[in-house]
Formats: sequence, C-alpha cells, structure tokens
Amino acid sequence: MDLQLTGKVAVITGGSKGIGLGIARAFAREGAHVVITARTEAAVTRAAQAIADEFGVTAVPVASDVSTAEGCQAIIDAAAGIGGADIFVSNAGTGSNETVAEAPDDKWMDFWNLHVMAAVRLSRGLADQMEAKGGGAMLMNASICAVQPLWYEPIYNTTKAALLMFGKCLSTEMIKRGIRVNTVNPGLIRTPDWENTARELKGDDWQSYLQEVADEHADIKRFGTTEELADFCVFLCSPRASYSVGSAYHVDGGMLKTV
Repeated sequence: MDLQLTGKVAVITGGSKGIGLGIARAFAREGAHVVITARTEAAVTRAAQAIADEFGVTAVPVASDVSTAEGCQAIIDAAAGIGGADIFVSNAGTGSNETVAEAPDDKWMDFWNLHVMAAVRLSRGLADQMEAKGGGAMLMNASICAVQPLWYEPIYNTTKAALLMFGKCLSTEMIKRGIRVNTVNPGLIRTPDWENTARELKGDDWQSYLQEVADEHADIKRFGTTEELADFCVFLCSPRASYSVGSAYHVDGGMLKTV
C-alpha cells in the first residue's frame, strides 16, 4: 500500500531510541523526511545519520529538551528550515515510580512539562507550518496507562491521561485547519528502557522476567515490537487514514480489560 508520504516532513520527539526511533525509521522507509529530537546530542545525531544513510531521506537531528519552551522552539525552527512540518508525533516521555503521598511537587511538574506542555507547545507552533502547506496530521503517543493505570506510577498515569484528553480537545480545533489529530495508547512495547529495567531486576534471567510481565498483562502473551507500533502510527498519520479524527487507538495485545 502506498501511504502517500514521499517528500513529507515528519517531526518525532524522543526520536533517538525506542518507539520514537522506530516511528522515525518507518516514516523514512515510506520516503518522508524526518526531524528527530532528543536531549543527548551524540545519540540523536547518530540516529539521524543512520536514517539518512539507510533510506536516502533528509534526517535532521535536534538536541533539545522538549519540557522547556526554548527546546520546543528549536524543533519548530528546525522543521521550518526544511520546508515546514506535515506531520508531528509527540512521543517524548518516560515512566515514573512513586507514591502520591511521597512524590514532591517538582516531580509532578517535570512530568507535566514533558508529557503535556511539550505537546501543547509543539502542536501550537507546528500547526501554522502544516496549515500553510494545506494541512497535516498530529499523533499523541499516550499510553494504556491513561485509561488502565498501574499502581506504582501515579504521575505517569495522570499526565498520560491528560495527554489523551489534550489530543481529543486539539482534534476539534485543528480539523478546522485541515489538520487531523489522533492518539495512540500502546501497551507493552519492547524498548531499551524495558530491557534495562529487566536486567537491573533479574540479571541474566532478564528475558524470563519480560515473559512473565507479558504473560500477566497481555492476552497475546508477548511484548509488541517497536516496528509493529511504528507501522500503525505511520499509517494513522498518512492520507490513507484520512477519516480518522479525534480517536484513541489501543495497540496493546489485549492488555486493556474494558470495552
């Protein structure tokens, strides 16, 4: 299937590893140019060069902290520098571990800025570029935890739920400007962060630990790959999904236990 993405410009935050890198590679495979961002300059530069070398597209690295207004503006400027964004995937984020009783205010605000305000600022800034090009698509990468929380990460659960609601509110506003907005809620996706956590907890038996997690939570009894999730995300941002507006899609191997 031709996803009609050749020559488009896709901006992906958190694009140097894991889900973000998988999404960036999937866009590049379809002929789209990419702007990828991360806080570590060496990592994001290395990832962008590898994408450009493999797929023959323009891949622009931006080392910036999306939890700040200045970091977001650097990304907006980088996208403008290669003709303006057609697609924006708000992906940057990380898990948490705390109790409500003990978590300090600063931790709440750090996650709010990373998961929510980054999406707000970048959506606002990139929308003008998309509208000038005749429209586009935005995708919020939230989490199954936005609707089915895990007890040990209340801050992550809450901020991802806010991102889910933001995506819905944004979609109503942006469709009037020719920009489609949707949200994806991944379940267990095998990323370097999951693998590192498993190694810290179980040492050499880390793969057995991941299987135990999958057996407990996912009906499919395995983790999803970044490629599986990326393929879905890229389709959703393509003109082939032109009637998908303001929806939330669970890509979770049966993890969600409600209708």
